[in-house]
Amino acid sequence: MTSLLKKNILIIFGSFVLLDIIGLSFNVPALHFITKPLLMPVLIAAVLLSAPKTAGRNKIITALFFSFLGDVFLLFTDKLFFILGLVCFLLTHVLYIAWFIQLNKTGASLLRKYPYIIVAVVAYTLSLLYFLMPGLEKDLKIPVVVYACIISIMLCCSFNLPFSMNSQARYLLIAGAFSFIVSDSLLAIDKFYHSFAFAPVLIMLTYCIAQYFIVKGFIRNSN
Repeated sequence: MTSLLKKNILIIFGSFVLLDIIGLSFNVPALHFITKPLLMPVLIAAVLLSAPKTAGRNKIITALFFSFLGDVFLLFTDKLFFILGLVCFLLTHVLYIAWFIQLNKTGASLLRKYPYIIVAVVAYTLSLLYFLMPGLEKDLKIPVVVYACIISIMLCCSFNLPFSMNSQARYLLIAGAFSFIVSDSLLAIDKFYHSFAFAPVLIMLTYCIAQYFIVKGFIRNSN
């Protein structure tokens, strides 16, 4: 039974993602409320079943747990729940940063080879904040700026993953970090700048892709 679950756990995750996207696409709130809180527990199960007890596993599991809490908080529209969700995902990114740094302190990487990546990430972050600031309430300005800085650091740290690690795992982790930036940017634009069609679907899809790639990259690097 355990081996069967291990073999199909990521397929189960994909099925829940599909159901969640259907719920958002066809405006079935009950389906979204049921499936969204199940996503991160399934990925936690995937890590527990598929990755040995290597360094960093506790960080990944804890990050996914905070993501689960963030998912639940963001199901509600009240500003307090939004701030709580923001804090949870901030902690998620801090843990991902800690793990990425743990993987590489001195080795060669894309970031060391092409340091101008930092300039591109900083330029993007500043541009996004420039558009968002006028639409932000006063008490949200600092939290959003801090969050944007942390997730940008997370992306830069993913580009600093060493060439010496499993190359497929490295590309999966970079893709996951990049997808997280895309998802959070879409969320911020939709909420604070200008709402757009299919925003919930695109936000959720890119978010799920991000978490899937990070978990898949962790599993691939651990085995």
